[in-house]
Amino acid sequence: MKPLALAICCLIVLAGCAQPGPAVVALALVSPAAAGLTSQSPGEFPSERWWAALGDPALDALIDQALASQPGLQAAQARLAMADAAVAAVQAGQAPQATLQADATRQRFSANGLVPPAVAGSVRSSATVQASGHLPLDAALDFFGRHQAALGAALGHQRAAAADAQAARCLLAAQLAQGWVALARLQAQRGLAEQAQAQRQAQRDLTAQRVAAGLDTQAALRSADGPVPEARATLALIDGQIAGARHRLALLSGQAPALLHDAAPALAPLRLLTPPPHLGAGLLARRADVLAARARVEAAAHGVAGARADFYPDINLNAFVGLNALGLDRLLQLGSRQLGVGPALHLPLFDGGALRAQLQGRAAEADAAVAAYNAAVLGAANEVADAASSLRSLAAQRSEQALALAAASDAQALAQQRFGAGLGNRLPVLQAQALLLAQQGQAVDLQARQLDAQVALMLALGGGWQPGASAAALGQR
Repeated sequence: MKPLALAICCLIVLAGCAQPGPAVVALALVSPAAAGLTSQSPGEFPSERWWAALGDPALDALIDQALASQPGLQAAQARLAMADAAVAAVQAGQAPQATLQADATRQRFSANGLVPPAVAGSVRSSATVQASGHLPLDAALDFFGRHQAALGAALGHQRAAAADAQAARCLLAAQLAQGWVALARLQAQRGLAEQAQAQRQAQRDLTAQRVAAGLDTQAALRSADGPVPEARATLALIDGQIAGARHRLALLSGQAPALLHDAAPALAPLRLLTPPPHLGAGLLARRADVLAARARVEAAAHGVAGARADFYPDINLNAFVGLNALGLDRLLQLGSRQLGVGPALHLPLFDGGALRAQLQGRAAEADAAVAAYNAAVLGAANEVADAASSLRSLAAQRSEQALALAAASDAQALAQQRFGAGLGNRLPVLQAQALLLAQQGQAVDLQARQLDAQVALMLALGGGWQPGASAAALGQR
């Protein structure tokens, strides 16, 4: 009858303990189809070192240096190391623990206390040498999944930190490539601005000659005077922008501004990349930020499981063995030995609703993680769609602008031929040259925008990251 009575008592205690309440309905994860992504994959595009395809060794060296020593990336790696340590701490908490304690005390015992007369009122020495151990049975056997949930949450945060570090690398490479393109665009614009300044000065000088010959008026000369300082101001503005672009590149690459003072990339050698025709759901397996968000969803789900497991008993086994004696000369005697072993049970009965509030908080955190993941998926799909549509638009613009540039070039050549044949003065030549410079400026801007959009597409596709098979499967789910 005793086992039956013990079982009944256990049931009564369990019935009276804190209850988690009804199950919480979690938010649902958005599917790739709901985000407008097809089942097709971009394959191996882009490559892990996609920026090398742009064809500028100086850019390659700059990105490699930044990826090796940029402070922001070092901070991301430090956060990953913290997550690794958190996993190790959880794993250590599931292993047996042992400690050794030794102490010696010289004291006078009260003559009026509970100490027996033989010792009462005397000054004696006492010593203890004891080893104690703690075996978390609930961790070792994990009756209620509490420790599995804790480990799962720590591993989820670890995977999220690793993905965050990779996302930071992808973003840094894209920012450096875009900054490099911006600097190349400014360098090209500066060359055109110098030509524009020379053209306006020549036009002003020609107008002055015509005024001196009585072929034009002072009003025409004053009108020709204005564009000259305007051209110089434009050149000074571009010089300031070039300095700022170099400073931003230095900051992104973790260098002093003076080290990039002479950086002068050119747009001409930079090559355009050819994206695949289909950009589907496979990109979710390549986007580090999406995988980080998904890892946080899993960590939050384990947090909910752990909070629910806190409603159930925590069972441990404690033991100790050692020596204790009154008098140092008797410490090592056989009779001074002491030992003990016994289980320990911790069971929440009435907590004023603290555990239920904790469970509700973990459930809210899980919903927030799901919402962040859904936003990351939708954002990834939108970024890819934006970059792809921008590339199509820019390709069409460059095609039309190339026709306008060809027409301006032909007009300038014809004007130069007429002037060379003595059929007109030089003014139409300078005017045609101004139109040609304007078209060349538009060509530079469109080329830079197309390169910038391609870099944005590389980033939207995950920057060429090749996660492991488990991470890939995670992104496809």
